[in-house]
This record gives sequence, structure tokens and C-alpha cells, in this order.
Amino acid sequence: MSDDEYDKLSKEEREAKDKADREREASEQAALPYTWRQELNEVDIVVPVPKGTRGKELAVTIQKKKLSVGIKGKDMIMDGELCKEIKVEDSTWTLEDQQSIVIHLEKVNKQQWWENVLIHHPKIDTRKIQPENSKLSELDGETRGLVEKMMFDNQQKQMGKPTSDEMKKMEALKKFQAAHPELDFSNAKIS
Repeated sequence: MSDDEYDKLSKEEREAKDKADREREASEQAALPYTWRQELNEVDIVVPVPKGTRGKELAVTIQKKKLSVGIKGKDMIMDGELCKEIKVEDSTWTLEDQQSIVIHLEKVNKQQWWENVLIHHPKIDTRKIQPENSKLSELDGETRGLVEKMMFDNQQKQMGKPTSDEMKKMEALKKFQAAHPELDFSNAKIS
């Protein structure tokens, strides 16, 4: 469904669609052989392995656009192309309690949410991501401003109100009209 089609739905229809989408996403994500979470600058993945697994038994490869995780001599648990590029030198993996591999990936683009980890896995709707407020305060001023603007514009769109850019355009037009009362704008079509 396109943004325009979504915007035309009633409030109740939007809520029902959002709920159905969240349930579908949750079931798709639960079916993956790992769990993951992200912030604007990083992605953390937890891959369960049989209890008692030792580090030397693992085969983990982290590359700029590829990730593979598995136990030597067995089928790979994760293997494929990452949806976005990472900084290999700042990305790590560890084995915790001999039962889970914790992978930390540092994003190259720190201003973009990931839809999925590997491109062939189910996607999430990144427009619905709400960053934790405590984490928002940790961002540098420019990034924080950008995230807050995106959140504001998203809320405005959901309520059918103008975005911040549209509000600026309307304000500029009002100022221009006030400065030029001799011009007739009654038949003007503004886009």
C-alpha cells in the first residue's frame, strides 16, 4: 500500500492496518533464527546456539556487506548480504554463556534505519520506528534535529496536517502576500 493510499484510510482503518502489520512483522521476525535490535548508529544481533558451544567451533564472518554465522561442519545459521554497509573495523562478535553469539554491527550510514539484517529476510516498516527518548538525547545536535523533524513530520502526516516543510512554504507565501498587497492571489494554485 502506498503512502497516499494509507493517508486516505479512516483513523479506524489505519489502526486496524497498523495492528495487522505489527502482528505480521512480529511473527515473521520471531521465525528468524536470531533476534535483532537497532539504533541509528548500530545493529545488535543475538544468535542462539546449543548450550555448551565453544568459540573455536564457530564460523563467523563479518564483511562490509556480508554476514555469515554458523557452527563448523553444520549448515550456516545466517548467511547472506547485509541490507546496508557496515564498518567492519568497528563491528564485533562474542560468545556469551556458551549459548548465544552476540554480534555488534556499526552502521556506515548512521542516519538510516534498517528494514532487515540480511536482504533475503522479512522487512520491518521503518516508518513506524520510535527511537527511545533517552537515546535521542545522546545524538549530536544535527542528527537529533533531523530525527525530531522526521518524527514531527510523520505525526503531522498521520493526523492529515501539513509537514514542517509545507508549513514553511505556507508562511513564506503569507509573508510575500503581506508584502505585496497589490497582487491578486485569489485564483492562484499553489503546490
